[in-house]
Amino acid sequence: MKVEANRVVSFHYRLFDEDGELIDDTHGGEPLPYLHGKANIIAGLEQAMDGHEAGETLRVKVPPQLGYGLYDDDKVRTLEPSFFEPLGGAEIGKYCQLEDDQGKLELAQVVEVSDEGVTVDSNHPYAGRSLNFEIEIVEVREASSDELARGRIEPAGV
Repeated sequence: MKVEANRVVSFHYRLFDEDGELIDDTHGGEPLPYLHGKANIIAGLEQAMDGHEAGETLRVKVPPQLGYGLYDDDKVRTLEPSFFEPLGGAEIGKYCQLEDDQGKLELAQVVEVSDEGVTVDSNHPYAGRSLNFEIEIVEVREASSDELARGRIEPAGV
C-alpha cells in the first residue's frame, strides 16, 4: 500500500545535522505513526514519503523552509530579570512560555543572562538548519473513521 493522504504511516528515522552528527534516532523504540496529508509532521518529510511503500528506506535532505522554518531574529528578545523570579530565576537552557504578538503562547529558551536582562529565543532549535533524515517506512494502512475525524493519530494509552 502506497503512502498517500488519509493513510496512517508508521516510520523510523535517524536525523543528522549538516556535519553528519546523529541528532535523533527512533530505532530502539516504537515507530512514529502519523496521519499523512494532515501536516502532522514537517512538510519535507511528508512530501518525501508520498507515493512510497512499507519496507522502503529513504534518505532525505529537508531545507529549513520545509522543516522548522528559517531562523527569525524577531523571536529573540531580552526580558527583565524580574520576569523569571516566579520561575525560580533565569538560567541558560531553562524554558518559559511567552505570548507572541497575536497573544499565542510559545516556548522560549533562555540563551543569555546578563546584568542588562535575560535573552530568550523562541525559534525551534532546528530553525534555519537543513536536516538530513534516513527514513524507514514500517507500515502503511487505511486510517479509521475516528482518526480521520480527529485529523491525527492519538498516542497509545491516550
